[in-house]
Amino acid sequence: MAGVTDTSRHPTSRSRGRELALSPGRDRPRPHLQSAAAMPRDFQRPFTLPAGATEIVCVRHGSSAGIADGHTLGLVDGHSDPPLSDRGHVQADAVAQRLRGTDARRLFITPLRRTAQTAEPLARVLDLAPVVIEELREVHLGEWEGQLSSRMGDDPVSAEILATGRWDVIPDAEDMDAFSARITAGMARMADAVGPDGTGVAVLHGGVIAEACRQATDSLAFAFLYAENASITRLLRLDSGRWALRTFNDIAHLTELAEATR
Repeated sequence: MAGVTDTSRHPTSRSRGRELALSPGRDRPRPHLQSAAAMPRDFQRPFTLPAGATEIVCVRHGSSAGIADGHTLGLVDGHSDPPLSDRGHVQADAVAQRLRGTDARRLFITPLRRTAQTAEPLARVLDLAPVVIEELREVHLGEWEGQLSSRMGDDPVSAEILATGRWDVIPDAEDMDAFSARITAGMARMADAVGPDGTGVAVLHGGVIAEACRQATDSLAFAFLYAENASITRLLRLDSGRWALRTFNDIAHLTELAEATR
């Protein structure tokens, strides 16, 4: 009959008093849901770290000083290595106060000084000495190193970067597969050092945080490229070895700082 949908060919499910047609295959067993009965029933309780999991609290470094501020960028293994700007130091203090009281077992930084300077107030409030993780230095941008802000958008290569989701279309830039592999290794190294049922804090770079989040969520490249300076992103390595993203780009501690500069 015109205007009437025949649902007799498919199984149905009652929901809130209505009968809903299920598409073919909707009633097939789904292995990833087989343990649903064991899941906690209270979804409004405060977060607790899953048994056997490791939490890595990723802090993006504070704002960097540029050549325009009278600083030289410097190089570490070919990577530009600017210090924090005055604003970056204020951001570092703010994130340290936000994480004061965190029961962290380890504090990690990269070989680049903007992470070390951001970690200085964190080291004081957490009473931890920073450990350098070599693998987690920022992606190397080849001919664009130290010039990303000035060249992105104006250079014709920008369109190719966005279309492909790869930095290595820039001449002499780091191979993206190699970058991805070292981020995997660096994240695992931190989680192993912290151990199960523990938390570590890591001051990292925007590109590194983006890649770690992409891997944890199996997302498209650049999906998490916009972590702000001194923001907090929380990643969990579950006891299965898989990574999960808990929060991304938390900047609640920077609200007053942002309002003060308006």
